[in-house]
Amino acid sequence: MFEPIRFLWNATRGSRLTPWRSEYLRWRIETYSGLWAEKLTMRDILAFMWTSRWELLRFLAWTGDVQKQARRKP
Repeated sequence: MFEPIRFLWNATRGSRLTPWRSEYLRWRIETYSGLWAEKLTMRDILAFMWTSRWELLRFLAWTGDVQKQARRKP
């Protein structure tokens, strides 16, 4: 449950109150969707998040699973 929140916290470092200004998130959206990172506006990012919400939730759940596996003792 906390792993997705932790990922978002780390991904928006430096722009937590305005995540659409995060260079990391802009880069990730550019590589995933093909939209130009320099031209992304708040509206574009929110629209992308809304249309891709199920894929994003699945990704956040996956990051949580990866974090759990990384913390397991061998």
